[in-house]
Amino acid sequence: MAPRDETAQITPQAAPPGTTPPARPPEAEREYGSGMPRWLPRAMVLALALVACFQLGSWAFHQLTGLLINILIAFFLALAVEPAVSWMAARGLRRGLATAIVFLGVIVASAGFVTMLGSMLAGQIVDMVEDFPDYLDKVINWINQTFDTDLSRVEVQDSLLHSDWLQKYVQNSASGVLDVSAQVLGGLFQLLTILLFSFYFAADGPRLRRALCSVLPPAKQAEVLRAWEIAVDKTGGYLYSRGLMALISGVAHYVLLQVLEVPYAPVLGVWVGLVSQFIPTIGTYLAGALPMLIAFTVDPWYALWVLVFVVIYQQFENYVLQPKLTAKSVDIHPAVAFGSVIAGTALLGAVGALIAIPAVATLQAFLGAYVKRYDVMDDPRVHGHRRRDGTPVLVRLRRALMTPPGRAAAPGRGTDGPNGPNGTRTPPDREG
Repeated sequence: MAPRDETAQITPQAAPPGTTPPARPPEAEREYGSGMPRWLPRAMVLALALVACFQLGSWAFHQLTGLLINILIAFFLALAVEPAVSWMAARGLRRGLATAIVFLGVIVASAGFVTMLGSMLAGQIVDMVEDFPDYLDKVINWINQTFDTDLSRVEVQDSLLHSDWLQKYVQNSASGVLDVSAQVLGGLFQLLTILLFSFYFAADGPRLRRALCSVLPPAKQAEVLRAWEIAVDKTGGYLYSRGLMALISGVAHYVLLQVLEVPYAPVLGVWVGLVSQFIPTIGTYLAGALPMLIAFTVDPWYALWVLVFVVIYQQFENYVLQPKLTAKSVDIHPAVAFGSVIAGTALLGAVGALIAIPAVATLQAFLGAYVKRYDVMDDPRVHGHRRRDGTPVLVRLRRALMTPPGRAAAPGRGTDGPNGPNGTRTPPDREG
């Protein structure tokens, strides 16, 4: 009998000296080693810390998205004015003063354009409101004559003034005045933030490059400086070429509007030039909508002439003017430019659409130095021509007509099968 203790449990017996103790059963081994591993608490704490850091980083990035976009716009604006600032600094002017002169010119030109455009729109809206009864009388008379109705302007005005949708629109507009004011103030603050950052980037450009290169080895420093120089050339070239095309477009549309005696022709020309060039893809049609509306108030046929001129000028610009002006500054394929605009719009909205083309041009120019190119072989297919076998067209047509349905003509033979081109059976090859 094995000895028992007071709790009626069997006490393990010690092994005799010089003998190997008996092996512990698996169940007893699991009970003996059932404690938590020492590394598991540390791993759990590390995993929770990583999750917390990721959540904190995501929250911070979401909160700072607006600031990061403003900094990105300011950086590209600084790259755009870098050639002008460097040109003034090379002639003895202090870099900060040169940057202030450039930005002052941009601000004055923008403020003048906005003031002229605002006064034009305000005056045109006042004129349209004053002439609205005459327009309404013309429309009502046309409806009465065409559809044999008996409408009057007083009844139409009363129905419009007492309609439910008009009252709801007025109430919503009155409640949204504060929201519009807050958006205007937010836009002004955002504009000041962009101008401040872009001024610092342009004025302290050399210092910023030195600070960036100081933490990199010499080989990497050369690559960073080369990328910076390419970005300046592509961004500045893109904006300057767009400015030149905006000038040409504005002058052309101004001449047309002046010939048609459309009011506010100078301001409308500037509007068309800027909007059509600095809003990609659809800027031309957005820019042409306002001159068409103003021309329609003068004569409906004038609006049609403006539309025809906008379409014709757009084709001239796409196929003649733009390739000559942007061949050296932004040398990218139109399909690539269109795709980059769509991608930029999907990522950053209107800001991405504006900076997509210079960003892609910079990336393409930078990566072009690392792509090895070879001489293209002289093949007709390279030039877009199909490869011919030298057979005349009439012979190929006769072979195609003589080919039975369901069979293909073999090369050099009239038909596929045992029959030759004359319909005779070709004797089979004999052995030996």
